Amino acid sequence: MKKHGILNSAISKVLADLGHTDYIVIADAGLPIPQGVLKIDLALKAGTPSFQEVVDAIADDMVIEKVGIASEIHGANVEAATYISEKFSEIDRLEVSHEELKRLTGQAKAVIRTGEVTPYANCILYSGVFF
Repeated sequence: MKKHGILNSAISKVLADLGHTDYIVIADAGLPIPQGVLKIDLALKAGTPSFQEVVDAIADDMVIEKVGIASEIHGANVEAATYISEKFSEIDRLEVSHEELKRLTGQAKAVIRTGEVTPYANCILYSGVFF
């Protein structure tokens, strides 16, 4: 049994398998997940687990080089936009349209679905290296 970090075996495996510039998506409960992309569904009920809880846990266990968000987040979900900005203040950020973010999910190593039910609470976490 693991002592530290992510206990979810599917998430732990995905993180261990990431290479430089590979990426995962942390998604709200409504983001469509393309056929063929690994979906790790953590949603228990509306709001649980939250987008922030999942991002915090992943960020503690992953080398993140860049974060991608939908530009629409700024007008539709100020709380999530502020959280991402503060959480990743030292990391490069990429802003794309929500349609482009949905398109990018097709190349993700995994989409981790949260129970979040606020608009545009999605992000792409690009893997870096620790050396």
